Amino acid sequence: MKPINVKEKFKSFKAQWSPHQIAVVDNMQVLLAKLKDEFVWHKHEQEDELFFVQKGTLEMHFRDSIEIVNQGEIIVVPKGVEHCPKTQNGEEVHVLLFEKLDTKHTGNVIDKKTKTHYPKI
Repeated sequence: MKPINVKEKFKSFKAQWSPHQIAVVDNMQVLLAKLKDEFVWHKHEQEDELFFVQKGTLEMHFRDSIEIVNQGEIIVVPKGVEHCPKTQNGEEVHVLLFEKLDTKHTGNVIDKKTKTHYPKI
């Protein structure tokens, strides 16, 4: 039971769109990810996802709207809602994600960006 320095953990990896696990809370995991440009349109049928923007500005695209999530803000994407995270003007955005352990990275979609394993850091 030691504090986790999130800033230092972000320094420990460079890969974008590749979440890294920093903690487990019951059946939930805390992930860090670096995002740049556009991800993949997808949804999670049985799981909600929480995004906390640590650095930068995230655009969360939905089929009927776009929500801007600024540094220090969170957005929860409800289960079953199709979404596509995106960054602005080539900016790298750092996010903390909170989701169930069995949540698939790209939900119902398989893509070249899909990860099946999250390194623990």
